[in-house]
Parts: sequence; structure tokens; C-alpha cells
Amino acid sequence: MSKLIFGCGYLGRRVARRWREAGEEVFVVTRSVERARAFSEEGYHPIVADVLHQPSLAQLPAADTVLYAVGFDRGAGVSMREMFVAGLNAVLDALPDGTGKFIYISSTGVYGQSHGESVDEDSPCQPVREGGRACLEAEQVLASHDLGRHAVILRMAGLYGPGRIPNVAEIRRSQPIATPERGFLNLIHVDDAASVVEAAAERATPPRTFVVSDGCPVERREYFAELARLLHAAPPRYIPPPADSPAAVRSASDKRVENDRMLAELRPHLRYPSYREGLRAIVAEEVLWTAND
Repeated sequence: MSKLIFGCGYLGRRVARRWREAGEEVFVVTRSVERARAFSEEGYHPIVADVLHQPSLAQLPAADTVLYAVGFDRGAGVSMREMFVAGLNAVLDALPDGTGKFIYISSTGVYGQSHGESVDEDSPCQPVREGGRACLEAEQVLASHDLGRHAVILRMAGLYGPGRIPNVAEIRRSQPIATPERGFLNLIHVDDAASVVEAAAERATPPRTFVVSDGCPVERREYFAELARLLHAAPPRYIPPPADSPAAVRSASDKRVENDRMLAELRPHLRYPSYREGLRAIVAEEVLWTAND
């Protein structure tokens, strides 16, 4: 069995490692020759290519499963729409005959609900943020392509995990957090997100869309209060984010994501069924690293 990964970053790297350890042949696409050498040393088959440069995609292998987890690179000098929509379209056209299941990592940003509504796969998508609009358009591009018949779309809630806890520095320093204290966060630990990708590769029947979250929406003030407690820090304080900041745009979203379809059809094992278990494990691991320095 062969796997092909576009976007071997925070999530994709974990999926790649799991597939490799399971004995799969794993191809990873990177723009960097240096990263390609590192991937090769780790036992992967690197392909140096750029999703925004069609000629570089000429020699893609026919994989049983393709994972498309390309994130937005602010240093690339292109818009989110170019990265997410044009890049995906180029890859779809370049993949050879015989390509199997195509797993696309989208975002719950495709929903625009802002009054605490519950959302699932059948809820209307009216994104208000640039990233959400680009992800939704990319989903539509995928659905209209021939490979759409083999597509599984995973709308990821906010990924968190080691090295990625929002506002942790401010809480450690007892500085105010530039975010509203009300409004729901929808999260999924990155290791559980990798488990969902594995489950989608094994069990999903395309075409199908899944919302991916831990199913435990939490108000911001509860989340940050728990983080402060675990860090033995002072209770969080809040200030309004600057009106033109990404934080202000993100904080306008307020919804509760339901993961019933994911649990029923993909049946992943979630090691961190809520933010509490996830934060506790991350903080404990960080303490262990510090002790071993």
C-alpha cells in the first residue's frame, strides 16, 4: 500500500510517521531540497514539488491514499485562495490514473455561525473569514473534479498539542490575553486528529464529509482558566483584541461543533476526549522535558 502526502507539517508529519511505522510506502511532497534529504533519511520517499508550480507535479505516483493537508504559508507571497484553491486544483489535475482515496483537510472555518449554534456536516456554510471561504471553495473544486468521487473531506476544529497552545506565553507571564472571555472554542488534539485521518483512510466510504473535533466545546474563559490552573499561574485576564487583528476576526466565531458522524462512522480512538485531558498531557510532557534538560 502506498500513501502520498501534501503538507507534511504539524498534522501531516504525524500521519506520515504512523503510516511508515505500519509498513506503508509513504511519499511526501516538499518544496525544500533540504527537507527532502531529511525525509529520505527518515525512511520516506520525498518528492520536491510546489503545488503552485504545475510542471513540478509531473511525476506524482499513483497512491492508494492521498492526504492533502497543505496549510497557509504567509511567507509564500500568495493569497489564501491561491494556496488552497489553485494549489489543490493543480494537484488534482496532476494526479495519475489509479489514484485512490483522496483525503482533504478542511476547516470548521467554513461555518460562519456566531451565536453559539450547534453545527454539523449538514449545517449551512457561510464563512466570514478568508481562510474559511478559501477552504469552502477548495471543497467545491474537489467535489466537482473526477477525483471527488473518491474524496473524504475532514473539517478540522482547532488543532492544539505540543508546541501549539494559544496564549500560553501570556498566561505564564500573567499578561492579559487579547481575546473575549466568552464564546466557544472547538478543538481536537493533533494526535487524535491523526487518528481520525487514519480511520478515514481505512473506514470512510467516499464521497463523504466529516466534522472533526473532540465533541467538547468549551468557553474561552473555562479553557484558559484550566490552562492557568495547570501552569500554576494567576487567573487569566482579558482585553479586547485590536479590531483589525486576526484574533478579532477569529473571536467573532461562536459555534458548538458536533462530532456524531465522525464517531459513528470512523470510530476513532480519542486519547484526549476533551481539552482537559489534552492540556494535562501537554503540560506534563513539557515538565518532563524540562526535568531532562
